[in-house]
Amino acid sequence: MGWLQNLDRRWIYLAMLLAVAIPQLLQVRFPEQPTPLVQAVFDKVEQLPEGSRVLLSLDYGPVSAGELEPMTAALARHCCLKRHKVVFMTLWPDGKPAVESTITKIINVEFLEHQYGRDHVDLGYKAGKEVVIKTIATNLRLEFEQDNRGTPLDELPLTAGINNLEDFELLVSISAGFPGLKEWVQYASSPLGVPLAVGATAVQAPQAYPYIPGQMLGILAAIKGAAEYEVLLGNRYPAYATPTRQDAVRRMAPQFSAHLLIIALIVLGNLSALWQRWKGPNP
Repeated sequence: MGWLQNLDRRWIYLAMLLAVAIPQLLQVRFPEQPTPLVQAVFDKVEQLPEGSRVLLSLDYGPVSAGELEPMTAALARHCCLKRHKVVFMTLWPDGKPAVESTITKIINVEFLEHQYGRDHVDLGYKAGKEVVIKTIATNLRLEFEQDNRGTPLDELPLTAGINNLEDFELLVSISAGFPGLKEWVQYASSPLGVPLAVGATAVQAPQAYPYIPGQMLGILAAIKGAAEYEVLLGNRYPAYATPTRQDAVRRMAPQFSAHLLIIALIVLGNLSALWQRWKGPNP
């Protein structure tokens, strides 16, 4: 196995390319079994009465969009299917494109009956990090006097009757770091008792587990969590069980094969090192 010690790294790059590309080209799909943490979030959105108000805070930038955009799309679709009223916001300065993209590509394309101002509102970005959450917990208009388009909140049917976070039936934080899910727990769900669901990157997800089920309903962790939610949505609404609306499911096979390749390379590398040690130094 000594040849592994001198293997040109370009062969490894090629193997990784094939591991990712082949499942994509063959459109490989793996069955997803939703976990209780994802099921809890889905059930909450599903069971809320029609017209319930949901705050969706997209606290991530373009760097994390690959992990978090699919779950944002799935949650937005689910809320619209249930005719909930969705208020979007972000605590990240580079989070505005995520909000605008969700409204433009999901709501404005798939739910033409939804009207801006009546069924959904974009509050945009507000600087201040966790202070913003602490403030809007008691008074929304101290931070947001108008929406992202410059319209006063009192002139929009959806936000005219919203004074603070307690006026929402569900809070959702999809975050990639600070400020994010931890701050929504500390300054919103924990002191107010408003139900909170979260979506997070794979790196951040472990921070959420201690808060479940007390301060959080559940969590969608990275692409895996998004794929599980897409499967639940497709099972409940068959029209949404299509490849174009199950982006996270589509990404699971390439991710799985890439992880298998990495594990195989680690095992082979360690076996090669043990082989060299057993043979002893070359004379």
